[in-house]
Amino acid sequence: MGLSWTEVRFYFDRGTGLLRRGLTSLRTRGIEATWKRVARQFHRVPAAHRPELYLPDRAPFAPFALPRSEQPRASIVIPVYNQFAHTLSCLRAIAAYPPECACEVIVVDDGSSDETEGALAQVEGLTYHRRRQNGGFIAACNDGATLSRGEYVVFLNNDTLPQPGWLDALLATFDQHPGTGLAGAQLIYPDGRLQEAGGLVFADGNAHNLGKFESPNDPRYSYVRAADYCSGAAIAIPRQLFERIGAFDTRYAPAYFEDTDLAFAVRDAGYGVLYQPASQVVHLEGVTAGTDVNQGVKAHQVRNRHTFADKWRTALSRQWSDGTPPDQASAAKGQRRILIIDSATPRPDHDSASLRMVNLMRLLLDEGAHVTFVPTDLNHAGADTRRLQQLGVQAWYAPFFGTPARWIREHGHRFDTVLVCRHYVLREWLPLLRKHAPQARLVFDTVDLHYLRERRGAELASDQALMRASERTRALELEMIARSDATLVVSDVERTLLAVDAPAAKVEILSNLHHVHGRGQPHGQRHDLVFVGGFRHPPNVDAVRWFVTEVFPLVRAKAPEIVFHCIGSDTTAEIDALASQPGVRIHGHVPDLSPFMDGARVAVAPLRFGAGVKGKVNLSMAHGQPVVATACAVEGMHLRNGEDVLVADDAAAFAEAVLRLYRDEALWQRLADNGMANVERHFSLDAGREVVRRVLLRSAG
Repeated sequence: MGLSWTEVRFYFDRGTGLLRRGLTSLRTRGIEATWKRVARQFHRVPAAHRPELYLPDRAPFAPFALPRSEQPRASIVIPVYNQFAHTLSCLRAIAAYPPECACEVIVVDDGSSDETEGALAQVEGLTYHRRRQNGGFIAACNDGATLSRGEYVVFLNNDTLPQPGWLDALLATFDQHPGTGLAGAQLIYPDGRLQEAGGLVFADGNAHNLGKFESPNDPRYSYVRAADYCSGAAIAIPRQLFERIGAFDTRYAPAYFEDTDLAFAVRDAGYGVLYQPASQVVHLEGVTAGTDVNQGVKAHQVRNRHTFADKWRTALSRQWSDGTPPDQASAAKGQRRILIIDSATPRPDHDSASLRMVNLMRLLLDEGAHVTFVPTDLNHAGADTRRLQQLGVQAWYAPFFGTPARWIREHGHRFDTVLVCRHYVLREWLPLLRKHAPQARLVFDTVDLHYLRERRGAELASDQALMRASERTRALELEMIARSDATLVVSDVERTLLAVDAPAAKVEILSNLHHVHGRGQPHGQRHDLVFVGGFRHPPNVDAVRWFVTEVFPLVRAKAPEIVFHCIGSDTTAEIDALASQPGVRIHGHVPDLSPFMDGARVAVAPLRFGAGVKGKVNLSMAHGQPVVATACAVEGMHLRNGEDVLVADDAAAFAEAVLRLYRDEALWQRLADNGMANVERHFSLDAGREVVRRVLLRSAG
């Protein structure tokens, strides 16, 4: 199909509008500023940086069906006025990839004179409502909302092409971020460039589409974040909230600034407005109203800005002034900006250090901070990176990052605190940070004291070469501690050691951070033993080898029905070979640990060396699963032998403790209850909140 007359007119109006605005810009802004605006308009985004988009075939109309539920969670309201070809493409996109959630589709016809009415009557599952007379976008949307039955009303322009998964991702925002009152999609041009990643509103009422003409995959625009507003082209709002705040304000009729006003009303009611990048919608901007603010419906944009600015004068006084760089204005005024640098993106289902880091980010976000994360390997880690982005973390990766020197030179001045994990990472970054982020407080997160862990491993192995290596690590680690403004350790044992090794350092304890999941199955419905730990960590390799060869045969001799489940990524050949032993199951990485946490009767932590606080112990206790451990494994965890945990260090005593706990239901229940209480008291997010506020969220300097 060739271009329709409507589309020809659209491109003509766009071209003449660009020319007119360009001439106006020359007169008001000068040549340099105008050239920058023109360059941005025609900014090229490499094909590799653009998403693969679903664009329906533009075939002649034929009847088809839309998803429809009698108990919809979401009511999709699409206002239309002529432009049937675009309405058809929009509906076909919904039909081609139906949302997983229960939904209904409502088209409100605002008096179309083309084939809209006759054709849509043939679309099965569609609720079609024709207004008696043309009233404009606001009237059509409000009418559609009154017809809706869903928990959420989703407003969708007819000149959009919703991408697969768009609605489920949009609604997930409300589940993942309690307190959300409005969620907006990522809007994309048909050529794959970004149209809007949420909107900014400045103190004078002027609005700005964040990220316009950039890559939708750019880290700056790929994370859930608070937005001043989201374009009404694709937004979701709880229906009851929409009704309570009075729907779209009719003083903006027929259109423009009603979506901005709605977002401000949502915040005024005490709810958040969030941009959701996982919900992608192609938007043919300006198809219906054009792009020229000097004529047609678009002319109301100028008038309505003044109406909006007058209505929200008090709220606007708290906004950034016009001209503030978008990257700065994308965070609220006064919001603390935290940069976290680590060697790789955390994988919380693989190791306890990762879980601690992700929960630390949750805690910072919960405290209202803007969190930026940089992995020094610069990899986009797939689901692990997307997990951070969905939490609300601005996670960077190649090819958008560039070089560390260039990136920190460009962004360093924005941060109030920089947290760097692991001494070898800080050693590389410290000169750059001191030069380009001198205002930021530099906090060193040891994760665990590496030199303590290495020294203990060397002592266990009686290896002088390993001992010398641990001394080199000690020198580097202590140097980083001395050059930092504050240092985080995970236990009082490590803080006590540093009081001797680094007496001038400011050292704080921020231990493991866990959610208390509650009790799983009761004692009688559980069976077997479980160990959880990644095998890139040498202490875990030694622990499992010792347990299987020295301890577990003693257990099996008295209870041959017991099976030992070993869970952890990156198993070595030596660990895999242990599966040949009777009753031993080597599972490798298990994405969902819940069946083992809730179903295994006893967890074991047979570590013979290491440092820090052991996440495997916290993890089991947080699920109400009691633990048998060595003294090394429970070091610094405030645990009492016989009350919160059973502790044994030689093979015979360890095996006896396992059998005792396995068979004694009263003891099992006491340890399960006390262990869960210990996590709540010492290792929950609330337990770490005060340290986070004092060390990471304090004023710079």
